[in-house]
Amino acid sequence: MDSYSKTGYLKDDFRLFHITDEEEHSFSYHYHDFYKILIFIRGDVTYHIEGKSFDLKPYDIVLVNAGEIHKPVINSRSVYERMILYISPAFMDACRDGADSLNRCFVQAQTSRSNVLRVELFSQSRLYQVLQELEKSFGGDAFAAALYQKALFLEFLILLNRFSMDAYTGTYIENSRCNSKILPVLDYIGEHLAEDISIDLLASRFYMSRYYLMHLFKQETGYSVASYISTKRLLRARALIQNGMSVTDACYQCGFKNYSSFSRAYKKLFHTSARGERNPS
Repeated sequence: MDSYSKTGYLKDDFRLFHITDEEEHSFSYHYHDFYKILIFIRGDVTYHIEGKSFDLKPYDIVLVNAGEIHKPVINSRSVYERMILYISPAFMDACRDGADSLNRCFVQAQTSRSNVLRVELFSQSRLYQVLQELEKSFGGDAFAAALYQKALFLEFLILLNRFSMDAYTGTYIENSRCNSKILPVLDYIGEHLAEDISIDLLASRFYMSRYYLMHLFKQETGYSVASYISTKRLLRARALIQNGMSVTDACYQCGFKNYSSFSRAYKKLFHTSARGERNPS
C-alpha cells in the first residue's frame, strides 16, 4: 500500500517561511493537518493537488486545505522561490467576525474546484505590502512585536478573502491539466467515506474496468485507490475526534468496520493513538 506522510509541524497559530531552492529538487506527495498558503514567486512549477494540476505564474496564491494530498513538480532547473504560510485550524476557527470566517477563501477554492487564486497586480497591492511587512516582523523584537505580527497576519487573511470574493481582482484559475474521469471519482469518495467503497463499486458506477480505474487513478493522483480512501477516512476521523466526538463513533462514522484495524491504521499514520488525541500530553 502507498504511504503518504504528513510534513511540517505547527505548534504556533501561524508560521511564515521564505524558501528558495537553487538546485533541482523533487517532492513526494504529502499532506498537512493545517491550512497552507503558498505564494509562488518564481520558477517553473506545476502544483498537483487531489488529482488537479496547475501551472503556476509569479504571485499565484496556492490554497491547500488541511488533509489535501499535494506536491509541486519542478519542470526545469530554474530557481524555485516561494513564501509559505501555515495556519492552525483552531486559530482559523477562532478568528470569526459574526458569520464571516477567514477560511472562506479555502471554501471558495473547493467550490471552484481550483486551489490557485490569481490576483490582478498582486505585487502592487496592499495584500503584498502586508505580506512583506509580516515577513519582516518575524525577525524583529520591537515593542509588542507578537501583537503587531498577529495584527498583520489577520489583515493579510482579511485582504486575501476580500480579493478572493471580488471577481475583478481575484480569479480562481482553471486546472492546467486534469483527467475529467478522475475528478467525479474523487468527489464520490469524499461524499461517501462512511459507506462501503470498493474498487469494483467505483468501476461499475463510473463505467470503467477495474484495471483501468486502478491504473488511471494512480497515474493521475499518484496513489492507489485503497490508500487514498484509507487516508481520507483517517484524516476525517482525526478531525471529528479533535472536535469532541468519541473515538468509537468517529471510527464507524468514517467507514471503518473494525475498531482494532482502525486503531492500528490511525497510529501508523499519525504516530499517536486515536484516544491520545482526546487527552494530549
